[in-house]
Amino acid sequence: MRAAAIVGLGSSTKHLHPFARNSDAHWQLGLPASTSEADAVLLFGGDGTVHRHLAQLVKLQLPVLIVPCGSGNDFARALKLRSFGDALDAWRKFASGQDNVRLIDLGVISQLTPGSAFAGPSTSGVPPAHYFCCVGGIGLDVEIARRANQLPRWIRRHGGYVLSLMPALLGFEPLSVTVQAQPDARGGLAIRHRGPAVVVAFANASTYGGGAKIAPEARLDDGKLDICVVGSMAKARLLRLFPSVYSGRHLSLPEVQYFQAERLRLEPERLVDVYADGEYVCRTPIEVTVERAALRMIVGVGF
Repeated sequence: MRAAAIVGLGSSTKHLHPFARNSDAHWQLGLPASTSEADAVLLFGGDGTVHRHLAQLVKLQLPVLIVPCGSGNDFARALKLRSFGDALDAWRKFASGQDNVRLIDLGVISQLTPGSAFAGPSTSGVPPAHYFCCVGGIGLDVEIARRANQLPRWIRRHGGYVLSLMPALLGFEPLSVTVQAQPDARGGLAIRHRGPAVVVAFANASTYGGGAKIAPEARLDDGKLDICVVGSMAKARLLRLFPSVYSGRHLSLPEVQYFQAERLRLEPERLVDVYADGEYVCRTPIEVTVERAALRMIVGVGF
């Protein structure tokens, strides 16, 4: 067997040694250029490292194992790979021929021309589509992610998302946004929200920010996006209720709308940044869809 290893920030080749000892694979460092170079890919890193390689991984269609070495590791957690040991156990099973490869969906973000219908992506030179694995959105979460990304890595791994909330909130004002969604495979776009919102999150996985359950009902293989719209509320109330997102209890709040869709359009009154998997993607307006069975992932026990 031939295996390729991608080593992200905060990782090193020493993390590869236990995996090399538990198979007879021939190893190469870096993303393979084609399927003739490798039979599987191991990615040592977090959600940001995964995000930056998604387009090529989709093209390769090789089995991929995520070894959680990042600051958030929400994608690995969704695949039941909660620790280095879980990933090593999954690799042993894969290398021994056990069937622990599953097809999972990815979200796709396309930037649109302001004021356009769902006619396709912008032709302004921006790449037509951006894959994401976990959660994307606009609003306060973007400001939190932007600030968290500037923190030292150790702090990001130990509560950086929570620590970034207060400074992000101080100067933040709710966005006026129109949210349109396709209710089902045969339905058209319907307006689900129009007005101020603190957060509009669209999710392929259930958590982001190192475990915040913004979309507790999301699944990686159901062909749908889970959308969470948090309407305008006083900052004091937002701070008081923020911990509820870590248990999923925020869904019961009157300011929160939660629904599923196969297709989504976000158009704020002013252009704002879109983040996904904790990384900058593009600016609004956007269309978000799902690419079903986009990746072959080596998964942990219980997926």
